[in-house]
Amino acid sequence: MSVIFSDTAKAEFDRLLTRYPDKEAVILPSLHLAQREFGFVSDEAIVYIAGLLGVSPAQIEGVATFYTMYNRKPVGKYHVQVCRNIACSLLGAEHLIEHVAGRLGVLPGGTTRDGKFTLSQVECLGSCGTAPVMQINDDYYENLTEASIDAILEKLR
Repeated sequence: MSVIFSDTAKAEFDRLLTRYPDKEAVILPSLHLAQREFGFVSDEAIVYIAGLLGVSPAQIEGVATFYTMYNRKPVGKYHVQVCRNIACSLLGAEHLIEHVAGRLGVLPGGTTRDGKFTLSQVECLGSCGTAPVMQINDDYYENLTEASIDAILEKLR
């Protein structure tokens, strides 16, 4: 599979190059752009971005695999990410992850058969003050309970 940015995405990439002091600084926004453009950050996208920036694919890969916000494989329409860091864990995150898994019928890392939901456990969503927390696509849901999770998932079905 060959990847290439659309004209709109390439124009955005070119604009990013003017906003940052060096090409290494453009790696993060380029990965965001690739994820929006292609749905996830594939190996091909990593090689493509490396070529555009003139850096090694290993350098791009290192960034893409360090941050959990980049999907390295396709995800469902709704990417449900439940935080399991210390604040969320102390408030029952593991139990809530099991609850979400049961509601969706998938294990963490899995996608529902209809491709609608992907469930992931993540190390930190940076919202300890409102734990337990989950993120679905770009939206945060805080102070979660089983009931609030059920209501959120029901709205998305």
